[in-house]
Amino acid sequence: MSTVLPVAQRGEDILRLKAARVSDAEFNSGGLMQLASAMIATMLERSGVGIAAPQVYISKRVIIVASRPNLRYPDAPEMDAVVMVNPEILEFSQATTLGEEGCLSVPNERGQVQRTQSIKVRYHTLTGEVMESTFEGFPARIVQHEIDHLNGILFVDRLSA
Repeated sequence: MSTVLPVAQRGEDILRLKAARVSDAEFNSGGLMQLASAMIATMLERSGVGIAAPQVYISKRVIIVASRPNLRYPDAPEMDAVVMVNPEILEFSQATTLGEEGCLSVPNERGQVQRTQSIKVRYHTLTGEVMESTFEGFPARIVQHEIDHLNGILFVDRLSA
């Protein structure tokens, strides 16, 4: 059973930092594996569909995207959890879409955020393998939301006035 970690809340400095890249030496390490499993446990415990390492007080470029229906997102599509290390968005579609977002670090607050409909992402696996994937719709929204966390941006910063 993995550890459920505390989640940083809006107003805490860690959420505003630009997270550090994971170094080559860290790939395939016990520390990185433990971080990923604790992040997944924390996300599941709190009915999240994604989580970023800064949200659990680790300023590293690691995110997890795990769309699935739950109480917070009943219409979410089902997908296996993807752990992305040092993710970068390579391409954004022209099309954008407005959708509701919430955040484990901003409890009890939801808002409509404009995001790109589809994105192409390059990232590393926990073992350091380089992957490229395209995400559309709700999973694309999660990836963009979590990468924002790595850059010190919260979804509430993107709410249209």
